[in-house]
This record gives sequence, C-alpha cells and structure tokens, in this order.
Amino acid sequence: MPHFVYMLRCAGNRIYTGYAVDVAARFEEHCTGRGAKFTKAFPPEKILRQFELPNKEYALRMEARIKKLAATQKELLANGDEGLTQSLLDSLGEPLPPKKRKRRGGRTTAQKKTVK
Repeated sequence: MPHFVYMLRCAGNRIYTGYAVDVAARFEEHCTGRGAKFTKAFPPEKILRQFELPNKEYALRMEARIKKLAATQKELLANGDEGLTQSLLDSLGEPLPPKKRKRRGGRTTAQKKTVK
C-alpha cells in the first residue's frame, strides 16, 4: 500500500506538510476543519505537491525532513525542484540528527543555589 507526503498551500501563503494514505480524503478533512490545528487556523487552498513513498516509515521521514526546510526551500520543493526532491529521497535511509535542546533563559541550578 502506498503512503504519501503532501504539501498544501494555506491561507496567508503558508505551506503545510502532512502524511496520508489517501491525500484527497485528508485534504477534505483539512478543508472541513477536521484536519490539523494549523489548517483550522490557516485553511487550505490547494494541494501543491505529493510524494508517493513505499512505506510509512519513509513517508514519515520525508515529512520530517520537509518540515525542517526553510520556507524558501519549501517553495522550491512545492514548485518541483528535482534536485532538492532527489536529495530528500536519497537521505531517507539515514536517521535525522538529534534535535538540539533549547536553553531556557535564567540561571542554572548551581547559580540559583549561590544566590540568596
């Protein structure tokens, strides 16, 4: 059974990326407000592009990689940039690098103990 990653043009010229087995049905869910929180706030206008992948694992990896792209790269991908598409497809066998942990503002525990 094929699995798909799709890109939608949403209100405010935003791009939403998602995973589905049936893209048309999922698009309909987004349009009726039953899709994702993002598409409730920024209703979808059209399907920009979809990628067919052989299994769910690769589809979810592709979705994650697209979501990490800068907005300009997402636009290129949505417009059919084959070099970028091939680069993403070639990287599906490799795991994504771990997320960098964001430091919260404020003092560390050691600093808090010294300040009274």
